[in-house]
This record gives sequence, C-alpha cells and structure tokens, in this order.
Amino acid sequence: MGIKRFKPTTPGVRHAALCDFKELTKHSPEKSLLTPLKKSGGRNNNGRVTSRHRGGGHKRMYRIIDFKRNRIDDPATVIGIEYDPNRSSRIALIEYQSDKTKSYILAPLELKVGAIVISSNAERSEISVGNALPLSKIPLGTAVHNIELRPGKGGQIVRSAGTSSQLLGKEGGLAIIRMPSGEMRKIPIECRATVGQLSNMEHGTQSIGKAGRNRWLGIRGQSRGVVMNPIDHPHGGGEGKTPQGNPHPVTPWGKPTKGYKTRAKRKYSDQFIIKRRK
Repeated sequence: MGIKRFKPTTPGVRHAALCDFKELTKHSPEKSLLTPLKKSGGRNNNGRVTSRHRGGGHKRMYRIIDFKRNRIDDPATVIGIEYDPNRSSRIALIEYQSDKTKSYILAPLELKVGAIVISSNAERSEISVGNALPLSKIPLGTAVHNIELRPGKGGQIVRSAGTSSQLLGKEGGLAIIRMPSGEMRKIPIECRATVGQLSNMEHGTQSIGKAGRNRWLGIRGQSRGVVMNPIDHPHGGGEGKTPQGNPHPVTPWGKPTKGYKTRAKRKYSDQFIIKRRK
C-alpha cells in the first residue's frame, strides 16, 4: 500500500500521485454480492438539482457490505482484499466456515488473507483486527471503526479510509469515544464496533493530477461566484478582477457560506456530545 508517482510525460501525470493498489489480492468482485447502482446526477425525486456539480462518471455496481455483523460466534475466513469504487477504504471478502456463505466487510489496516474474523458477544472475546464486539466488551484505549449509533442498526460512523475512533471510557450505559474529527461523544454501550483502523491510509495524500479524473468520479467542474454576472451570483459583477465585495460570503441564493454553521441550536443529539470537534 503506497502512493505511486509518474514520469512527467504529459501535463496530466506531472503532478499526479495515485494509489498503487498493491494491497489488493482479488481484482474481480463477487457477483453474488453485486447490485445495480443508478446515478442521480445530483437530482431528487422531483428531478430538481439539489446537489450541484454532479453527473457523468464511470458506471459502477454496488457492493453489498455487511455493516451489522450480526452473525454471532460464527467465524469467517478472509479470502480477498478488494477495491470498492463506492467508498474510500478497501473491502474484504469473507467466507463463513459454517455454511460457506460469502460477505463483504470494511477492511481494516492489518487484515490479511487467511485471517479469521468473528463477531461475538462473549465476555472474553479476542480483541484482534476485524473482530466485531459490543463497546461494553472492548478494552479502553482500543482503536475501533464502523460504530453503531443505535444497537442493531449497523455501523454508521467512522467508515472512511484510514480513520479510527478511540474508546476512552465507560459510564453507566454509555461509552465515550473520540471521533476522528476530535469530537468526543457518548454512544450506548450495547452498540457494536469493529476493532482496528481502516485501510487505505494514503487516500488523503493522493493528487488527482487532471480535471478529467474528477469527471471519471462523477464530479463536474464549478465556476467561482466572482467570475459570474450579478444576475447569476451575489459575488458577481464589477469591472475587471473584482473581489467578492460582500463582507459575508454567500451561496448563489444568498445563504451564508464558507464556515457558516448550520447545525440546529438545540439538536436532540447535543446531550451525547461532550466536546465539539476541533
């Protein structure tokens, strides 16, 4: 696993720094775990664009990931580490020993082909990379990922490449974890989490190299407001190169932006947040 650089034979590869994919052991997905993925182009169910600068991109199939890990005390063998176009971390193909059923899970950093992973509720469960346990059974200081927010709902947070949370304490029916952002929050102690840090740590250090590679990912180019006309954006207009003028930067529809906090003043989950993110 590392970053690959290229000889500057073209402008597109001169500054490109891309993943070398050396950690992958399987290059074709498991067909039984694929399902079609329809592109939205950033549009909602009324056909209106609600997320701008999206569209095009390479065709993908969705890999069905087991975020719940609810096959308790049923060991599984890792048979491959694969690329997933729908997420930044790698995924692992596992095969359960009892009935040879295959499943995808998020691949932690140290997980190797042939390793045994298990999801358990036992008091003295093994704390090894890839095992899924309730937070109540995980020792303090352990790095975890794919954490549930409600028992049985499946992992919802800490799922992107290279991330992990640290279990800091337990009090009453709640566990205290430090999120990758630095936020400290409480989570019900019955919620499950997977041990270890997620794979593909170098994801954040990649350099796309050219605009076309973003188009392959379904990300379209965008124009700055200051280069538009006043009819198109509040920052537009003026003679020559003109700054935005507006002391409070806004969206094309006049809502504050660039650091403006949109979180509700009294949100139901405030009681679970001990310390805000950095």
